[in-house]
Amino acid sequence: MALAACIRAHKLIDFNTHNTIEKQNHFLQKTILADKSLTKKEKSVAINLIKKYYDCCKVLNNIGTKRICENCYDECLAMSYCEHCIRNYLKTNFSNWTSGNNDIDNLIQQCQMETPTPNGIVEWIPHNNLQDIKYLTKGGFSEIYTAYWIDGQYDEWVSKEKRIKRRGKQKVVLKKLKNIESANRTWFEEGKFHLSINNKSENIVLTKDPSDGNYMLVIHRLDMDLKSYLQQSYNKLTWKEKIYIIKAIIDAIYIIHEENAIHRDLHSGNVLFSHSSQLVLVSDFGFCGPSNKQPNSIYGNLPYIAPEVVSKMEYSFASDIYSIGMLMWEISSGQPPFICKHNYDLAIKIINGMTKIIQGTPLEYKELMERCWDADPTKRPDITTLRKEIRKIHSYYLNNEEQQIISNDLQSNTRFNITSSSINSFFENISSRVYSFKDLPEPRNATKGKKLSIDYYKS
Repeated sequence: MALAACIRAHKLIDFNTHNTIEKQNHFLQKTILADKSLTKKEKSVAINLIKKYYDCCKVLNNIGTKRICENCYDECLAMSYCEHCIRNYLKTNFSNWTSGNNDIDNLIQQCQMETPTPNGIVEWIPHNNLQDIKYLTKGGFSEIYTAYWIDGQYDEWVSKEKRIKRRGKQKVVLKKLKNIESANRTWFEEGKFHLSINNKSENIVLTKDPSDGNYMLVIHRLDMDLKSYLQQSYNKLTWKEKIYIIKAIIDAIYIIHEENAIHRDLHSGNVLFSHSSQLVLVSDFGFCGPSNKQPNSIYGNLPYIAPEVVSKMEYSFASDIYSIGMLMWEISSGQPPFICKHNYDLAIKIINGMTKIIQGTPLEYKELMERCWDADPTKRPDITTLRKEIRKIHSYYLNNEEQQIISNDLQSNTRFNITSSSINSFFENISSRVYSFKDLPEPRNATKGKKLSIDYYKS
């Protein structure tokens, strides 16, 4: 309840008005205190969560007023904990665990020495700390399991006891990474980079399956992915809610690009969603492709892959922006892009560009989306510009209540001439995979105003 209230409050932030973390912190606390749906205890818990978030932002950005820690007497930025005490506590525990791989040990230790908060710590979990492990599905090149983490993640710094308290038993998802031991150095360097990024956002921890020696990522278990959420809830969503979802995705990619990294596999199956808290997380960058992918091939979910990647295998920041454009279309329409078999014909359709915009799409959203999927990657906005523009659109919808209508232009599949067989074909092909195409033409933008061909949605 408290977390959901915090996220509701965060959705209401007008970043044009509340343009510093101090102003945002003040607005969030004020909003929580005015929330009549919360009990006094729930408000207290929510305020503490907001204070921790504020502290984390201060430490990450190295800004704000400092104080002298009552334990280590060092200057720290956080008010509800001391970032130096947390790191020192973790350092004293280095000798109490090992992954069995020096490179991975060093990587985790490095992440822990840079951790900004007690509730987002990269760590190693002994496999016997997981229970009720059940196979769920196969996703791309990883096997997916559900489990319970007995002790749960680190959660809160207890100053009097000088230790980090754990959350307690929690649900998690395990992703088994095959062939890691034989992976080349390039894979490990990429994995290192992305673990460092997760150290600043969604926490990821590692374990190892003793039955086969494969490493496993241990990540948050949310209710569903964006694809499933849109299938269930599209006709109930207002444009304000749709814009918030894409804003949350753009914020996540902003963190990745700021670290000079590229996601490379952004699609609606990698955007995770929680019904209860309305939390949106982006997952699966860097780790979950094949470790031994051939150089003349690409890995990903084809409908979301930029045309220059399909034709020339050239990944860039701009190719992530294209994927965001596809997600913007999916959120606006309630349907994934290019519902057809993932083959050479689809590659040609991607090369030929997107055209159809859903009736009722806000003009500013439409124009921004079209810029994101431009065939020329140099004409797409960078993530900083995109973040700024989507915040403007979000701000407008926050302040114009008459615009908060439910957009249900697509109440049935018949508007798109989509057959049940084509939808089934699409979902059979939804996972990321390796592709290799030859002799493709140069990417181009589709003719403006041209109607989307029915063939886009036929298998």
